[in-house]
Amino acid sequence: MPDRSRRGRSDAAPRPAPGEEVTKTQSESVAKRPGKDPSAVALGRKGGLKGGKARAAKLTPERRSEIARKAATARWDRTT
Repeated sequence: MPDRSRRGRSDAAPRPAPGEEVTKTQSESVAKRPGKDPSAVALGRKGGLKGGKARAAKLTPERRSEIARKAATARWDRTT
């Protein structure tokens, strides 16, 4: 497996100095960027935090099994 890149992400926010307190959350810093609607950013984050758990809760065991079977088939087809 290839090594991970050692360079940092260019779009990452700068890290605070040791002992410096962080005052903004990630969604607040994204919401301040031009072209981003703050309410849309908040709504997207809210949906992203609960998305997978909510989807898993509403799936029936049969549907979950069907999804898993399809994923396993796709993995095995890719390796041959």
